[in-house]
Amino acid sequence: MTDHPSTFHGDPQNTGAIDWDDRAALHRVGDGRGVFDGSKALKHGTFSDIIKHLMMLPAEEREKYAIQKAGDRKYTAEEAVALADHPNFPRD
Repeated sequence: MTDHPSTFHGDPQNTGAIDWDDRAALHRVGDGRGVFDGSKALKHGTFSDIIKHLMMLPAEEREKYAIQKAGDRKYTAEEAVALADHPNFPRD
């Protein structure tokens, strides 16, 4: 997983590649963060699975959701739509 430190010097392995199999969760925009952030998730899965799920929603509904990826990075629905068009996105 690219967002986790290696065991040597504890530095992230920033390869520039997208880790489609990384952990992710679907959240409502503005659900608040905090201690119970993980329990507010509507769906958990791999980053690619959560993007695929978001893409199944009607376009006008997508903006109500965001994807929280492992490593504390949140993706907007607009960013997720762009990633779904990425040439390396796993379609299967």
